[in-house]
Amino acid sequence: MEKIKLEIVGLSYSQTQSGAYALVLSEANGKRRLPIIIGGFEAQAIAIELEKMVPTRPLTHDLFKNFAQAFEITVKEVVIYNLVEGIFYSKLVCEQNGETLEIDARTSDAIAIGVRFNCPVYTYESILSSAGIMLDENEGEEDLIAESMEEEPVESGSGSLESLTDDELNQQIQEAVDNEDYELASKIRDELNRRSSN
Repeated sequence: MEKIKLEIVGLSYSQTQSGAYALVLSEANGKRRLPIIIGGFEAQAIAIELEKMVPTRPLTHDLFKNFAQAFEITVKEVVIYNLVEGIFYSKLVCEQNGETLEIDARTSDAIAIGVRFNCPVYTYESILSSAGIMLDENEGEEDLIAESMEEEPVESGSGSLESLTDDELNQQIQEAVDNEDYELASKIRDELNRRSSN
């Protein structure tokens, strides 16, 4: 069965499911998108790596990467290989001393690890056919993410992030990372991204 390459489009917070996010993947050479519901911790882990934020101490997925590298294990690819009752099943395809190993993983964890190894993500036609969404030519990526999961207004301890300047947001994002408040850092990043896309 031929694999289809996917790319990460973005993350969106859910207003309807507390603590949940939509991870939207894009067909590399097509118009279909694959939204996957993931938890807040995994969304943070993916966002931190995509934004090249450096936490003060290693997160769980960073620890996994360090552990794997210490034993000369390389993650070659992530494969989303099954979809059963709305749950995606994935595996990490790893290599050690020329031997290929497959490790079962939750899709959110597999992608959080995959971005740290800078490895490709694949799926199969059957999964894209059943769970994929076709991107309309007049519809932007932001529209698709908003459709996948309703956006929630972003709030910080000092009020709405929308009222802060870009400089203030950049200062707050650094403070959030320093304090290991990665959920707030990802919300601030989302607000900065929203501004830059307007």
